[in-house]
Amino acid sequence: MPTSSASTTDSARSSANGGVQSLERAFDLLERMADAGGEVGLSELSASSGLPLPTIHRLMRTLVACGYVRQQPNRRYALGPRLIRLGESASRLLGTWARPYLARLVEETGETANMALLDGDEIVYVAQVPSKHSMRMFTEVGRRVLPHSTGVGKALLAGFPPEEVRALLSRTGMPAATEKTITTPDGFLAALEDVRRQGYAIDDNEQEIGVRCLAVPVPDSPTAAAISISGPAGRVTEAATDKIVPVLQQVAGELSEALASQSPA
Repeated sequence: MPTSSASTTDSARSSANGGVQSLERAFDLLERMADAGGEVGLSELSASSGLPLPTIHRLMRTLVACGYVRQQPNRRYALGPRLIRLGESASRLLGTWARPYLARLVEETGETANMALLDGDEIVYVAQVPSKHSMRMFTEVGRRVLPHSTGVGKALLAGFPPEEVRALLSRTGMPAATEKTITTPDGFLAALEDVRRQGYAIDDNEQEIGVRCLAVPVPDSPTAAAISISGPAGRVTEAATDKIVPVLQQVAGELSEALASQSPA
């Protein structure tokens, strides 16, 4: 007996894990667009995803109609403004989950603790717990900075292939925030090699003179995330670094486990 077209369609649209295949594909395309800097052509999406062009075109048409993607005058596709509200809400929630862990960092290190994400080509701070010292660092939640001059930026980009890092730096440029800011791609890639070797990143007066920052990535985070402490260079010394880094790494691991428990199985 021939299989009905309805049952064949239902089977084709169901993914291996029981989800809706078209939704999984649409979200995969959005993530690929974000990885590519937020703007791509259909042929690029087809090459990276392995999906046929007609399928991608149908999915993109739907995303455009919903406002999650927009089509540029050059016929390429860019992430749309409706994603901003979703991202901001998710960032606030992520920051809320992170605050108890950042508070523990403050208690154990005495310095201001931060959490930041890589959002496109920029670092965005999503949570902070301030130090109890009268002289302390303050970064406004929601502030965006370029990755090359920050400890969290180095911690996050250390996990990326060199060619992707070079592509990001070519898009953002490498303006100097201070005379100690790394301003060449080769210099920055060498710093990332130090991060991988040491297991942590340092911003040594590179974002602001008189301020040092130590940062580590959050392992297996659903989105690229890092935590850090920042304080006056007179307190965040080499000797203090030896004591602070293990605490940062331990808290990052615990935060990773907490985030994983919030994700669907």
